Amino acid sequence: MSTNHNHSDNATKFVANDERMHWHDQALWFVREKRDKASKSIPEWEQLREYANQIKTHTMANLDKYLLEFEKNATEKGITVHFACDAQEHNEIVHKILSENNVKKIVKSKSMLTEECHLNPYLESRGIEVIDTDLGERIVQLRNEPPSHIVLPAIHLKKSDVSDTFHEKLGTQKGNYDPTYLTRAARAALREDFLTADAGLTGVNFAIANTGGVVVCTNEGNADMGASVPKLHIASMGIEKIIPRLEDLGVFTRLLARSATGQPITSYTSHFHGSIEGGKMHIIIVDNKRTQFLSSTKNKRALNCIRCGACMNTCPVYRRSGGHSYEYVIPGPIGSILGSARHPELHNSLPFACTLCGSCSNVCPVKIDLDSQLYSLRQDLGNMDLIDSKKKMAMKVTTWLMSKPALFEIAGKMARVIVPKLPNFILYNKANVWGKQRDLPKFPEKSFKEMFKEGELDD
Repeated sequence: MSTNHNHSDNATKFVANDERMHWHDQALWFVREKRDKASKSIPEWEQLREYANQIKTHTMANLDKYLLEFEKNATEKGITVHFACDAQEHNEIVHKILSENNVKKIVKSKSMLTEECHLNPYLESRGIEVIDTDLGERIVQLRNEPPSHIVLPAIHLKKSDVSDTFHEKLGTQKGNYDPTYLTRAARAALREDFLTADAGLTGVNFAIANTGGVVVCTNEGNADMGASVPKLHIASMGIEKIIPRLEDLGVFTRLLARSATGQPITSYTSHFHGSIEGGKMHIIIVDNKRTQFLSSTKNKRALNCIRCGACMNTCPVYRRSGGHSYEYVIPGPIGSILGSARHPELHNSLPFACTLCGSCSNVCPVKIDLDSQLYSLRQDLGNMDLIDSKKKMAMKVTTWLMSKPALFEIAGKMARVIVPKLPNFILYNKANVWGKQRDLPKFPEKSFKEMFKEGELDD
């Protein structure tokens, strides 16, 4: 069993800083509350969620048809379309395009796909300067860190951390923590990067099959700058970004920003249906183990995700353990599914980074059954012998005991009498991993079953 990436160990390090853990929790819950207010402002919210679910489910079931339709329509608009089977091929295609156009510097807007493919180090090792232009992404790039959230990449940092980073990397005033000052400093530096870059790369929020165009949603306008100032625009997208028709886009734009940040809509919803005058546009469509989900009856709906981050903002485990504790490009509930399904040996702890409270499924704008998938992945990992041996033995013993009602009842009676009398050094020893962070609840005198039989639960 591989233990390369253990969420529990990483979470322990994160919660050791109690102050940081609490403000991280509160900051994300604030975003969750904004989402709730925004969703309640639309009477047809649940109907929109159902529409989005149906559109994405239909599209994934007919993915080959819509990918070919998209390629045909995009090509007719003068866009060069490439298909990449994995991260390596995606990076090779990007590098080839840049090399053919003598590109030495590229500005890149937010793209979780390029994070997934590790594009930045790939290009940098080949002499190409890469500048992330989303403010949060630029902050973590300067700190040589991965993003900790797919919408709020630097949510794990305080403004003092950003100030110290900018002082070291951009020469700003030491100790000046004013967000306006820091933002203006970043804008001035990035403006120079936009003007001197040879190419721009963007992600894709939605690719429309019947128009052959892509849509990018941002709040900073950096994707527009990157796609319109340099003559070369590359758009990288996963195969799941396809939607059938332009009419379908309105369903998703009404859901996306409200779910992500509580806004009615992103500040910029930009449509790209070709290159700028005298320029070139390329779109790279990437699989990278996405098609394996199409054949999974349990996990296929994970491809419906529109990357809003709502499941992270509501998840009690993510909020209290931080995005880096997952050690996967996408953290939180959806990342736990994607990571453990794609690489079960590396990310076998992620399905257990979940209370199964179901809050993620309740807020998901496309109604992905996230908690159910995480539950089923635990079983799959058990069948593959990829869970901790102590955990597996405990689950086997519990299953055996609970399958014998009479014995379970006797064990419960004995525990209610004996356990309260045991000294702490017996209850809270090294073998009791659960007890490291928790106290046992007070044992009741009677079980629920006994109280029910004796009529004590009647109104």
